Amino acid sequence: MKRYAIVAAATIAVLSLVVVAAQNPPAQGVPAAAAAVSSPARPSPQQLAWHDYEIGMFVHIAPQTWQDSESDDLSTPLTAINPDKLDTDEWVRVAQSMGAKYVVFVAKHEGGFCWWQTDTTDFGVRNTPWRGGQGDVLADLSASARKAGIKLGVYLSPQDRKHGIAVGGRAKDPAQQAAYEKLFRQQLTEVLSKYGDMTEVWFDGNLMFDVGDILAKHAPNAVVFQGPQASIRWVGNEDGVAPYPTWNAVEFPAPGVVKWGDFTSRQSVFGGNRWLPIECDARIRSTWFWKTNNEGTLKSLDKLMDMYQRSVGHGGVLLLNQTPDRAGRIPEADAQRAAEFGAAVRKRFGTPIAETRGTGAALTLRLPAGVALGYAMTMENLAGGEQVQEYVIERRGTGAWQEWARGTAIGHKKIDVGPATPTAEVRLRITRSAGTPDIGRFAVFAPDTAK
Repeated sequence: MKRYAIVAAATIAVLSLVVVAAQNPPAQGVPAAAAAVSSPARPSPQQLAWHDYEIGMFVHIAPQTWQDSESDDLSTPLTAINPDKLDTDEWVRVAQSMGAKYVVFVAKHEGGFCWWQTDTTDFGVRNTPWRGGQGDVLADLSASARKAGIKLGVYLSPQDRKHGIAVGGRAKDPAQQAAYEKLFRQQLTEVLSKYGDMTEVWFDGNLMFDVGDILAKHAPNAVVFQGPQASIRWVGNEDGVAPYPTWNAVEFPAPGVVKWGDFTSRQSVFGGNRWLPIECDARIRSTWFWKTNNEGTLKSLDKLMDMYQRSVGHGGVLLLNQTPDRAGRIPEADAQRAAEFGAAVRKRFGTPIAETRGTGAALTLRLPAGVALGYAMTMENLAGGEQVQEYVIERRGTGAWQEWARGTAIGHKKIDVGPATPTAEVRLRITRSAGTPDIGRFAVFAPDTAK
C-alpha cells in the first residue's frame, strides 16, 4: 500500500487573540473564551456526512491472497482463483458487528486484477472458474450493502502491473499513457455507474491525471481519497492512529506539497483555507491480504480500542481492514475480534452518565451521586467550520474545581480519559476559540471497571 507520505511539517498560523462574549454566560469565575481569526474552511455536505460514519471496513482480496504476498507478482494462474465460499452478506455482517457504517472494497489492486465484469482487460474475474466466469463481487457486495443499509465505497488502483503502469497511473512507456488513461477512465466509469451510489472512491498512491468529469457525473455524493479531486486525506501511517492535534483544514497551496492529493496529517493547520478531513486506514492483521502464516498477528481487543481512541477519538475516521481467505471467507477469528471490538465500543460509549450541548465558553454537567467519571466525549458542530483551539475539562466532588483533562482540537470528536474519581459535576471550558464555540455534544461516561 502506497500513500505518498509527505514529510513537510505543517505551518501553524500565528493567531491574534481577542475576547468574545459567549452566547451562554459562563459559570461564575469562568473566563470567556479567547478568540482568533475564524477559519475560512467549511465542510461540504458530503464531508459532513462522512465525518459521522466514524468507522468503515476495508476489504482486500486479490491474487496476492493466493501468493502469501502483499504485492502481486502476476504469478498466479487465473484458474487458481476460485473463492467458492465467498459470501458478501457475511462480509457486511462483519462490518455491522464492528460498528462500520461503510465498506470500501478493493475492486482492483496494484496488480490489475478486476473483481467485476469488465471488457477492459482479460485479467479479471470473468476468466476465472469462480461461478463459471460469471461472478461479480462488486455487484454482490452492492446488493448486500444496500440490503443492510451499509454505504459502499470502491478502491480502484491507478497502478496496474499487468499493463506496465506505475504508481499514480503513470505509464513506464510514455507512448502508452493515453491508452492507459482511456482504459482507467472506462474502468472508473464502470464501477461508479453500474453498482449504485458510492460513498467513497479510493485512488491509492494518488492519481496523475484528471477524472473529475466522471466523479461529478457518477459519484456526486462520494468523498475522494487522493487524486486531483481529493476531499479526504490519508493520515500518513497505516496504524489507524491520528496524531494530536490534527486539524480538519489545510492551507493550499502549501510549501513542499506538490499535489493536492498528497496532503496528510502533517499539513494540518488551524485556520486553513480548505477542508480536508482525515481517514485512518489500518490492518486487523499484520498484512492487508490474508496469508497462511499470520493468524497470530490478529490484533488484540485492547489494541483495537486504543486505535479507536486515537483515530475516532482524535476526530478522524477509522477504516479497519479485513482479509478474506482463498475461499472468500473472512476468517472466523477475525470476524469474532471485529464483533468484540464493536461490542466494546458500544459498551464504553453507548450510554452516557450525562450529556448536554450548547454554545458559549462553558458547559456544566451534574452527575448522579456516587458516580465515577471515566471518559469524556466532546463534539463540535462543524457545519460552520472548526472553532475550538483550546479547552479544559474540570471536575469536582464536594470541593473546588480540579482539572481532569485538557486539549486543543475537538473537531468532529475528541475523547478524553482521566482518573476514575467519584464526581458530582463536570465542566467543559473553552479557553481559546476562533468564534463562538458550538458544541454539539458534551457527554461523560463511566470508567471501564464500572461496567
